Amino acid sequence: MAAIAKPKSEMTQEELEAREQEEFNTGPLSVLTEAVKNNTQVLINCRNNRKLLARVKAFDRHCNMVLENVKEMWTETPRTGKGKKKAKPVNKDRYISKLFLRGDSVILVLRNPKAIAAR
Repeated sequence: MAAIAKPKSEMTQEELEAREQEEFNTGPLSVLTEAVKNNTQVLINCRNNRKLLARVKAFDRHCNMVLENVKEMWTETPRTGKGKKKAKPVNKDRYISKLFLRGDSVILVLRNPKAIAAR
């Protein structure tokens, strides 16, 4: 426990790796650790206003992720000509078999809500 109180600048490489592993297992990144171990789906909100429902194959401390069986979902408002009333937004989606997601575009990661309801 004393190693945790130490500032990171004073830790050895082994202590840093042990601390990171501990954080992956107990901290916020444990959602991703669990998803990789159990091959479960997660829902990811991204900065481009899109949502990804996918299985996480790998990730790092920056939330960069390798995803499989990705369903990308978003809404589009169709363009209308002059004088016409506003068009209704349309829900769209697409399937991507493999995807690398850069961590800086991740806003939120949730366990699959459907899987939680099934418990």
